[in-house]
Amino acid sequence: MNTKTKLVLALFVVVVYACSTNPFTGKKSLDLIGNNEIFASSFQSYSAFLNENKVVTGTTDANRIKTVGEKIKKAAEIYLRSIGQESYLDGYSWEYNLVDDPSVNAWCMPGGKIVFYTGILPICKDDAGIAVVMGHEVAHALLNHGKGRMQTAMGLELGGQVLGAATANTSVATQQIIAIAYTGGTQFGVMLPFSRSNESEADELGLRLMAIAGYNPENAVPFWQRMAGQSGGQEPAEWMSTHPSNTTRITNLQKLIPGAKQEAAKFGVTFK
Repeated sequence: MNTKTKLVLALFVVVVYACSTNPFTGKKSLDLIGNNEIFASSFQSYSAFLNENKVVTGTTDANRIKTVGEKIKKAAEIYLRSIGQESYLDGYSWEYNLVDDPSVNAWCMPGGKIVFYTGILPICKDDAGIAVVMGHEVAHALLNHGKGRMQTAMGLELGGQVLGAATANTSVATQQIIAIAYTGGTQFGVMLPFSRSNESEADELGLRLMAIAGYNPENAVPFWQRMAGQSGGQEPAEWMSTHPSNTTRITNLQKLIPGAKQEAAKFGVTFK
């Protein structure tokens, strides 16, 4: 059995047997790395980040971040309990910190470690705006997007090895051209669209979670309108970006709001 055949067979075995189903989406995905391994690394990196940056504590804003975060987390717990999947959160260790930084950003690491920068608070404007962002970031954690990106990178590396074996007998010039085409194709054809897909999934689940937590999902639209105004229209072409354009995002959210309200109604939460 030659190298190419072995690599293809290994890839096939991985795809067939190493899959798990996400309870929020019902989608199957590769599960090559255990949460215990990823979470341990994530928690260590998060602690290092907090030690190296100015964490805001004890202020009204810092407390708001933690309060909204807890409400969104509880919404996830309520949903999982309703479908008998409480154990899905085993190993998660939620933490919500505000960091003094003018960047208009927030992010989440695997296992529930979330950071808000002070620069995004004026755009959040109030608790409902914070809930839009918090729901999105908690959703990234629950959907295991960090793990997904790592595993996609692993798959692309394996694919590159298969391609290298398949072109081993061609000229050096041909191999170089094919390698460039492969890396360019995977960058714009797989990794970036995959990330945009992650963002859209997190938008949808985040909207559902904020609604279950009691925050009107209609607040997502004005938040992203404010975000669009802040960017001044200076966005990269959508096909070259890891995020949907603000216009695309707003349009998608408007379509998802009625479904989020219906989801919340199942748990006794309604909005005027």
